[in-house]
Amino acid sequence: MYKKVIVTTAMLSMLAATSFAADKTDDDTLYMGLNTVPIEVGAGDTAIFKPAAITSMKDYDQHYRLYKYDVISLRIVGFDDLKDLDDIMIGTDGYVNLPYAGSVKLAGLTVEEAKAVLMQKFGKYLKIPDMSIMVTTYGPRKVQVLGEVEEPGTVELDSDDMNVTSAISKAGWVTTYGRIKKVQVLRIIDGTMYIKEANIKNYIEKHDITQNLELEDGDIVFIPKSNKIDYKQDILPLIGVYTTYKAITD
Repeated sequence: MYKKVIVTTAMLSMLAATSFAADKTDDDTLYMGLNTVPIEVGAGDTAIFKPAAITSMKDYDQHYRLYKYDVISLRIVGFDDLKDLDDIMIGTDGYVNLPYAGSVKLAGLTVEEAKAVLMQKFGKYLKIPDMSIMVTTYGPRKVQVLGEVEEPGTVELDSDDMNVTSAISKAGWVTTYGRIKKVQVLRIIDGTMYIKEANIKNYIEKHDITQNLELEDGDIVFIPKSNKIDYKQDILPLIGVYTTYKAITD
């Protein structure tokens, strides 16, 4: 708890500092090389932001992608006595180290994709008919919820609960002044910031599932105070929050 308070305080301090800096200069070096001009993602574009619609746990398991700090166990048919295949944690770099297979990147792969990669790796040394991968523990995911919420800062979400409404709920929900129809979701990919608006009021009242966007580790959810969003004052400082988060967690 003490560490969480320190991290949250540091992020909020960074938010204030970057807000001041953004008024003084447009130098991208303040943001560690990140592009400070965001790309606005249209309502119908799901290439970057997807709805968090899961119809069943089977559907979830099929689409789940392995992530750092996930813990997996392997079972290889015919090699029950093979050691060091239980409780394997995926490292921060996305790799695992396995006997015979060596160092293998699994983060970002579905379980079936990971199985195919490992079958190929093990196949160089062992003739195995089949294998299975089980995720025994899901690694923690964290997002930033800022703006008009009761408890702004870092929230931790379960892997199957990574969506905008869950994040806002973890932050104590929207304040009286928060514009739930204008929620901004920000994501940094390869130095570029993407931003998409989510109308959570329509999600709640009209059951429009396209509005409850799926989140990824490190995303920023911003709830504005008014319908008119000032990019320079409201959005640009959030890049500083992102860089602080990555510096602490990577």
